[in-house]
Amino acid sequence: MAWAEVEKALAEAIAQQVVPGAVLIARRGDEVVYQGAFGHRTLMPEPQPLKLETVFDLSSLTKPLATATIAMMLVREGKLRLDDRVTRFFHNFGVHGKGSITFRQLLAHCSGLAAWRPFFQQVMEIEKGGKVNFMASQGAKEFVYEQIHREKLDAPPGTKVIYSDLNFILLGETIERITGASLNRICRDRIFRPLKLKSTDFIDISMVRSRRLEPVAEMFAATEICPSRKRLLVGEVHDDNAFAMGGVAGHAGLFAPARDVDRIAAELIASWAGRSQFIPQSVTREFWRRDGTVAGSTWALGWDTPSPQHSSSGRYFSPEAVGHLGFTGTSIWIEPSRAIAITLLTNRVHPRRDNQGIREFRPRIHDLVMEAIGAV
Repeated sequence: MAWAEVEKALAEAIAQQVVPGAVLIARRGDEVVYQGAFGHRTLMPEPQPLKLETVFDLSSLTKPLATATIAMMLVREGKLRLDDRVTRFFHNFGVHGKGSITFRQLLAHCSGLAAWRPFFQQVMEIEKGGKVNFMASQGAKEFVYEQIHREKLDAPPGTKVIYSDLNFILLGETIERITGASLNRICRDRIFRPLKLKSTDFIDISMVRSRRLEPVAEMFAATEICPSRKRLLVGEVHDDNAFAMGGVAGHAGLFAPARDVDRIAAELIASWAGRSQFIPQSVTREFWRRDGTVAGSTWALGWDTPSPQHSSSGRYFSPEAVGHLGFTGTSIWIEPSRAIAITLLTNRVHPRRDNQGIREFRPRIHDLVMEAIGAV
């Protein structure tokens, strides 16, 4: 009966056009206790059903699942120290008062860097100015990195929480500098292959161009009819800055089906409990502990925690839970002490991004799932 309530809520959300479709996976301990696919992966040119295997643009889930996870591994190896300054690797970054910013501050969103900048518009203008195929090139990616190095701060480091894509673009660059490999390659070698995730990766636009490899549309949940690209996005990164950077960036760009997201969550829960060598227990617990740099912050390192009121996690996750949301309509919430994970992947931006109904839907569906598994 309990799961019937969950399914009813999902059906209502689709009927009320909160989301075109959704895949939900609930885990408790070593078992997936529920999985289901609802609604449509695309509504145009005609509706096509979602499947459990449908691949979603994870959007900002890239931050915890890819970038922060690789950062955990580099911390374990001593190649990245959380309280080192960013200028250790990027000497020119220290201009405009940024010299004291640490990697911990980037991960906890208290570096003082701006939330967002329209780098893609600058890249577009450079291409219009005569630099052929500059958009989504390696040169465009390096241009974005350079712009962040030159940024002025919105707040002094360590004084204010600003949820910032710039922090994670810079962390992606740091990972590439330390490892000498592209972010997608290092994630493939260190996360996706070891966990046998066959449908999870970034979609490198340069490879699509040079090898004429087109993503198979039927595999993907469609996102938006993009205002700047003038087309429906299917198997192409939704985030404009990630697109300008070639589809591979520390803040967005990862694609995966719900089962693969759940697989990563399961391995991180096992690491937190000391039952896996994937990430050491001490490192996992440090990253998943709420950061105390700014009073009242809900951020851990690369992960959020439930806010005291109106959290998207609902009413039943404890303050020790961790989670993250993605702009495209994706989310993951994890209760490590009870080994619970709820993965909810939707394509709420299809066909337009101004659909905000998911804000009320997320806490409701999380509450129903927690009630169904007896975790209240």
